[in-house]
Amino acid sequence: MSVRELVVLGTASQVPTRHRNHNGYLLRWDGQGLLFDPGEGTQRQMLRAGVAAHDLNRICVTHFHGDHSLGLAGVIQRINLDRVPHPVTAHYPASGQRFFDRLRYATAYRETVRLIERPVDADGELDRAESYVLEARRLWHPVESYGYRLVEPDTRRMLPERLAEHGIAGPDIGRLKQLGELNGVTLDEVSEQRRGQRFAFVMDTRLCEGVHALAEGADMLVIESTFLDEDIQLAVDHGHLTAGQAAEVATRAGVRHLVLTHFSQRYADPTEFERQARTAGYTGELTIAQDLSRVPLPKRH
Repeated sequence: MSVRELVVLGTASQVPTRHRNHNGYLLRWDGQGLLFDPGEGTQRQMLRAGVAAHDLNRICVTHFHGDHSLGLAGVIQRINLDRVPHPVTAHYPASGQRFFDRLRYATAYRETVRLIERPVDADGELDRAESYVLEARRLWHPVESYGYRLVEPDTRRMLPERLAEHGIAGPDIGRLKQLGELNGVTLDEVSEQRRGQRFAFVMDTRLCEGVHALAEGADMLVIESTFLDEDIQLAVDHGHLTAGQAAEVATRAGVRHLVLTHFSQRYADPTEFERQARTAGYTGELTIAQDLSRVPLPKRH
């Protein structure tokens, strides 16, 4: 059975707290595992969350600030120590190649796994897997940063009652799918389009076109909300978003499930982020991310 869920490994910004580890997010997408922004301590959080190195197929780094990337060294070495039986692809800003190289070879170890480096240097499609297309968009932060988006291709859902009305059954269903028409019956008459799911991951950034492009029509948007709205000037100065800004993006984009994360250590009560997101007008499903929580993607329409 396919599983699509977000496993939250860490939710702190800049420095960890007693209750929040540095960043780390694993997206389980059917049989694939995509690890986003492995900050310091990610390897231990994976153990606590029941995530194995074998679960990883991709590593996606938004930018090379420590809270989003210092865990790379340990994760890469763990992949090799456990002899993961498949290649692992790494995406990261091309301008940070020197940082990736330093983290990949931070200490001596035996390389046993093929790690494919696919740096990002422009907006657009990065790769295609069996059930999704991976895209990237440039964000606005003091260092080069990219957000990521998974798009599942649209499919067709056959409607049994309409098939029965037209007397189409068995092998004829497959022929109709292939040909688009059979015995005067068109595919549109006995099926409907099923929209593919969309997942967006947006970390450190000010408001910009890339944020809106990534969020557009997302079934789940994981987005930083480092500051509360009363500290909006701090957000602007340091290249971040507030809870209200993130919620406004989600509302405008028609996001079904909003996940707020990357919280500044200055705030002890996370419920205020939820209150401000609702005040900003977001009415969909809302999660204030907590370390080691699991958040399922919304069911398909």
